[in-house]
Amino acid sequence: MNDRVVLTREGATRLRGELDRLKKVERPRVIQAIAEARAHGDLSENAEYHAAREEQGFIEARIRQLEGSLSAAEVLDPVALNAGSKVVFGAHVTLLDIDTDKETRYQIVGELEADLARGQISIGSPIAKALLGRNEGDEISVQVPAGEKTYEIVGVEYH
Repeated sequence: MNDRVVLTREGATRLRGELDRLKKVERPRVIQAIAEARAHGDLSENAEYHAAREEQGFIEARIRQLEGSLSAAEVLDPVALNAGSKVVFGAHVTLLDIDTDKETRYQIVGELEADLARGQISIGSPIAKALLGRNEGDEISVQVPAGEKTYEIVGVEYH
């Protein structure tokens, strides 16, 4: 398994911001909630206490994950790669669905920063794998749950 963590500069900044928020805002908030719940007495039947402890576990696990990943991360600047119309990590790619004539835009990012709602897909996703190394004007086929989709790469940008 490849343990290499790659991030865009923007993704690294966003993840550092999340880590900072977890440490400075969320961790103190949940510690306070645990203290308040303890003040209510019997912990065995105290739902607020158990919920706060569970939340604390999630926060601490995410902090550890982010610290480990950020310390091992290689931050790549796609603009510096100067790949032109070739699709590489960090590229903003505009695809035309050959069947529906609908355009979609994605940025290929590291696994930790992938967020489909923001149009950011993981470098390990099937679409990203099909796109990497291809050029503007190329057609790609991707196997999706509904079958095979064919796209034309109509734009490749780096910014």
